Amino acid sequence: MTSWETKAAEMVEKQIQARGILSERVLDAMRAVPRHLFIPEELRESAWADCPLPIGEDQTISQPYMVARMTELLSPEEGDSVLEIGTGSGYQSAILAAMGAVVTSIERIGSLAARARDTLASLGFAVNVIWADGRERIGCAEVFDGVVVTAATPAVEEWWTESLAPAGRLVAPVAVMSGGERLLLRLKNADASLTDTWLDYCRFVPLLGGTQTGSVDGACQ
Repeated sequence: MTSWETKAAEMVEKQIQARGILSERVLDAMRAVPRHLFIPEELRESAWADCPLPIGEDQTISQPYMVARMTELLSPEEGDSVLEIGTGSGYQSAILAAMGAVVTSIERIGSLAARARDTLASLGFAVNVIWADGRERIGCAEVFDGVVVTAATPAVEEWWTESLAPAGRLVAPVAVMSGGERLLLRLKNADASLTDTWLDYCRFVPLLGGTQTGSVDGACQ
C-alpha cells in the first residue's frame, strides 16, 4: 500500500465510517481515488484533513465527509448517468466515476474545468466536463439517473428536476431561511411527483451564474 493509499484508508476510517457512512461502494471509492491530486501542490500535505481546501478562483474542494455523504444520498448504481453542477476540482466526479457512474459535469470557471478535465483523464476517468453556467439548461437531450449540486444554491433550478429520470435522485445544498444551507434529497417518483427530504445543515461556496473566460471547450456526449 502506498503512502497516499494509507492516508486515504485512515481518512475513510476516522472521518467517514466513524460518522455513519455505511455504503461499501462509497467507502471503496473514497479509498481508491487519490484526493491529493485534485489539490494544488502546495496544499497536498493537507489533502486528507477533515475540512474543505482552496483550489483557486475562490473555490474549494469539499470536506471528505460531505463528499461521501452526498454520494451516499445520491446512491448511483453501476452504469447510472449522473449530472454534476459545479465540477470544481473534479474530485466528486472522480468518486462517482470510480463507482461506475457515467458522469457529465458542468463548471462555470474555464481554468477549473480545464484542470479538472486533465486530472480526471490522467487517472483514467472518462468524465465529460462542460464549461458552462450550471444554472442554465445545457443542450443534452438525455435524462439523468442522478443530479448532484456541489455549491450552495438559493433554489433548485427547474431544469435540474426536469432532467431526472423516473426514480432519479437529486442532492443539493440549498439555502434556508434560518441561515446557511441544508442538504436536500429530491426523489422523482414513477408518476413524476416529487418527494423532498431535508437533511444535514452544511456550508458551501455559492453557486454563481455566468461563465469566466478560459480556453476550454466541451459538449454533451
